[in-house]
Amino acid sequence: MASPTVPAKGAAEHRLPQPLIDRLASHVVSDGTDSATIPSPFTGEPLATVPLSGAGDVRGAYERAREAQRAWAALPAGERVKPFLRLADALVDRRAEILDIIQLETGKARRHAMEEFLDVALCSLYYARRAPRLLKPKRRQGMVTGLTRVRELRHPKGVVALIAPWNYPFALGAGDIAPALMAGNAVIHKPDTQTCLSSLWVLDLLVALGLPKDLWQIVVGEPAEIGDPLVENADYVSFTGSTRGGKAIAEKVAPRLVGYSLELGGKNPMIVLPDADVERTARGAVRACFTNAGQLCISIERLYVHEDIYDRFVPRFVELAKDMRLGAGLDFDADMGSLTHRRQLDAVTRHVDQAVKEGATVLAGGKARPDVGPLFYEPTILADVNGDMDLCANETFGPVVAVYKYRDEDEVVARANDTPYGLNASVWTKNPARARRLAARIQAGTVNINDGYGAAYASYDSPMGGMKQSGVGRRHGAEGLLKFTEVQTIASQHLMDLEPPAGIGYDKFADYMASGIKLMKKLHIK
Repeated sequence: MASPTVPAKGAAEHRLPQPLIDRLASHVVSDGTDSATIPSPFTGEPLATVPLSGAGDVRGAYERAREAQRAWAALPAGERVKPFLRLADALVDRRAEILDIIQLETGKARRHAMEEFLDVALCSLYYARRAPRLLKPKRRQGMVTGLTRVRELRHPKGVVALIAPWNYPFALGAGDIAPALMAGNAVIHKPDTQTCLSSLWVLDLLVALGLPKDLWQIVVGEPAEIGDPLVENADYVSFTGSTRGGKAIAEKVAPRLVGYSLELGGKNPMIVLPDADVERTARGAVRACFTNAGQLCISIERLYVHEDIYDRFVPRFVELAKDMRLGAGLDFDADMGSLTHRRQLDAVTRHVDQAVKEGATVLAGGKARPDVGPLFYEPTILADVNGDMDLCANETFGPVVAVYKYRDEDEVVARANDTPYGLNASVWTKNPARARRLAARIQAGTVNINDGYGAAYASYDSPMGGMKQSGVGRRHGAEGLLKFTEVQTIASQHLMDLEPPAGIGYDKFADYMASGIKLMKKLHIK
């Protein structure tokens, strides 16, 4: 049975007003020589045309950014956060406009575009409230208590290059740029060409809310054309994308010893323990596996179900997946939208077809849906997937999950960790204490209990990122802002120098200092 569909509305719904497109396109750093047409994933028809940036445009952007950054960094952090405090209200007031743009450039369902909206609004507000405190000079304990006075200062890196992916362009663009700017940096931002409109929209909005011109500049183009000048001129690089792309960036910046943060790929496991609530877990699995048509780096692609519950859980999960409604409407009716790129549809099709050819069993989905739109693919559940299939170990990045049966915790932990990736994981049970013990054994940067990904990701006070080949560094939490700073220690020595006073030999001075260690320990000074 094919997945149900939501009737499409008129073609006019899938267009943007030309004055809006023109205004957004004006923010691209470009001499206007070349341009690119962005197609709508929903229809394949042209959505917008934007100018492309060249290598010279990127170098010019850096020159302007450095000039703007010096004045911006001189402002107190309390002043730098003001545009972002205004942003929260402005986003709420203009929610419908940005949700339309996100849907039209990515093809995702509106409920999944809403996640991006919430992420930018809440994450930027989190940092706007906390940046002044996080960046404030701090006193640290000195070498000799009372005589050595130490202060820790935070300076901005300078100009940050931020390379954002196409799957969550609004959240992984603006959501990371906000703390970089609040830390006192300027940003040169390269979004994916297909999904640059949402970033241009929030830049346009922030400039209207008081963000200085040239502080955040957007360049649009292919990595072969603008990638080298983008990375070579940066004081820090933030990248979200493939593991292959992250390794290339690390190699590029290594000779200059420039810092970087990388959030990369994942092959994320979900573990269903034998006491899990079948209905709640099945519904949670639908969300964990098929949000944004599976085009989510923290999406679940491997689902391990205990043998005691397998025969009750899997049929219910399959039933819910088959009932998911596909659609291209700019409303909340569809459960899942489209893939974004033709290459992604081809990759998903290739993984599924190869697995089926080599013995995998299709429990739900398993085919493209051109009757809904050119890049739609059904929510797909496969069983009998083995290590000879590309889908088993390699990231599919689509609406596809493989289900496996397991017997005990040691086995499932070993299988969950049997991957070069370590981004996200999920554990389901009625016993949270047991789940926390199991979660601590999983090699993943975030582990969610009784949720697929959102509980950890949206807890902005806690860091988020990957282990192993899933990345370096973290977003969110204090680290998500402080990584965009250089830390400096300033220590001043008072009354006593760090050498023997006149008339005391070094041997006697050494005895005094050694005895002082025991005294400071006894008095809990050290």
